[in-house]
Amino acid sequence: MQNSEAMALSAALLAVAGELTQRIDEGVAARGFDGIRPAHGFAFARLAPDGATVTELAAHLGVTKQAASQLVDDIVRKGYAERRAHPRDARARLIVLTARGWACTRAAEEAAAEVVRGWSEALGEGEVRVLRDALARIAPYGPLRPSW
Repeated sequence: MQNSEAMALSAALLAVAGELTQRIDEGVAARGFDGIRPAHGFAFARLAPDGATVTELAAHLGVTKQAASQLVDDIVRKGYAERRAHPRDARARLIVLTARGWACTRAAEEAAAEVVRGWSEALGEGEVRVLRDALARIAPYGPLRPSW
């Protein structure tokens, strides 16, 4: 593959990822979940299903503990998560999604499904499956994190 082709592919993938993130964010807001940013959604992905400590969340997001702590303060204040005693570490607090946090997560899943349905209309369901499978083969293993 020539450099120009590689750059075109890179630009297309980044544009699609940015559009997907924006459309999920808009879909979440349209479903009544205010004050949520894409960074919150990446945090929710780590908090579901069993919760996480601030340290684990910081590692997942690729940010400092201080930044993760500020994000947790924000989502707790907005009612999307709560702090609980950690079941295995008396020194740590476990951050878990509340019912509102789970509902917001479901809203994000619905918004993502709407976007993918649009791709299926444009490309056909078979092509979208091929795209999904191809991307799964090259996607890095690990946390879903924003590209700050």
